[in-house]
Amino acid sequence: MPALPAALVRDLSALLGNAWLTDPSERLAYAYDNSRRQALPDAVALPSTAEHVLALVRACREHRVPLVARGRGTNTTGAAVPVAGGLVVSFERMQRIVAIRPGDRCAVVEPGVLNGDLQAALRPHGLFWPADPTSAAYSTIGGNLACNAGGPRAVKYGASRDNVLALTAVTGAGELVHCGSATTKGATGYDLQRLLVGSEGTLALIVEATLRLTPLPPQRRVLRAVYRDVASAAQAVARLMAQPVTPSMLEFMDAHCVALSRDVGGVDLPREAGALLMIEADGDAQTLAHAVETLMAVAGGDGLIAIDDAASAEAAERLWAARKALSPALRTLAPGKINEDVVVPVSRIPDLVEGVQALAAEFALPIVCFGHAGNGNLHVNLLFDPAQPDQAARAQAALAKVFELTLALGGTLSGEHGIGLAKREFMPQAIDAATLALMRQVKAAFDPDGILNPGKLLPDG
Repeated sequence: MPALPAALVRDLSALLGNAWLTDPSERLAYAYDNSRRQALPDAVALPSTAEHVLALVRACREHRVPLVARGRGTNTTGAAVPVAGGLVVSFERMQRIVAIRPGDRCAVVEPGVLNGDLQAALRPHGLFWPADPTSAAYSTIGGNLACNAGGPRAVKYGASRDNVLALTAVTGAGELVHCGSATTKGATGYDLQRLLVGSEGTLALIVEATLRLTPLPPQRRVLRAVYRDVASAAQAVARLMAQPVTPSMLEFMDAHCVALSRDVGGVDLPREAGALLMIEADGDAQTLAHAVETLMAVAGGDGLIAIDDAASAEAAERLWAARKALSPALRTLAPGKINEDVVVPVSRIPDLVEGVQALAAEFALPIVCFGHAGNGNLHVNLLFDPAQPDQAARAQAALAKVFELTLALGGTLSGEHGIGLAKREFMPQAIDAATLALMRQVKAAFDPDGILNPGKLLPDG
């Protein structure tokens, strides 16, 4: 029997029936996320209504039992791992699309709705929700909101936080709160819905979200720009984002990624390519041609080997598929991987890429960069063999230097993965003491007994 108070077990078992899981084999499925960290919860609850969630939080607060919210476990920072034991609340049974309101350009959804399922439901209405992480097909809206997921389209359309209008949530104090409204303008009090987005389940559990929708663009064009080296590509990114035509996607790949896309993904790319930019423009027929012409001109310059349209829709899809497969494909280069998603001002991307290359040489480890260059958000992947203690130690030392470099360039620790367990020790370097103290006060106001996702995001002290 789980190490939980008998009264709590009795009450929640009666409330949830077969949606209350205590068998060790069942609990194990909720013990880990995509960070590959693991900790067994004492029990798992599968609520199907907001009333269930309210009862769960109130019971856990009464008995001082930790509570960790979970979507589908795609998080890479350990944010969904129940390191303090207690209860995992999985939202897999709260997956209703409550309403799609094309006239208001909004949708009302429960947190367990898959991002991909929502996009499919919106398509007949000519709409989409802009957040599109690599895991969109199997990550939940609640999980996307918890870590402020972005994806390639964030460069033009914004991340999750920019596309949420209202939230209903249960605070750690066991109160049901409603934040925001289904309007695109509002000046009525504090902007609490944006505060909850990115809070990683440490302040409240989202039970319903009203999302801001965007019309699907009628046409898209994908450009592929191949460069001699990463410095040339990084300089092109800075130029592209300094001119008026905003690409709908702007993705960067270094030489390692180009080789993987060619040799593993089957994409036709020249052997001499040292870096690649994938540039997408969208719009109507009248404006798209001008946008593509402008982007092609600006992407040119020193170091450019070739720039062209993806030859067909199938070729464009193959290129995007290879980009989305990069993260798992990196394990063909080394069995161990630390994947961080640092962000710098776009004008400092050349400095970030140059600095990361220098760190790779200093620590004698492959460090692979790709990601959402239009936002200054690069995925820096440190590759090593965990079976070699010296390599593992060098990887950790290099990681600290990557964060140090990022902050020195005016950047921040995470663009879309969040902090979780993986980066909380670095928070005092990124955020001053007074601001951290204010964050702890906010946490205490929402979660006075500290039961929601303890040990995550905020450092001790």
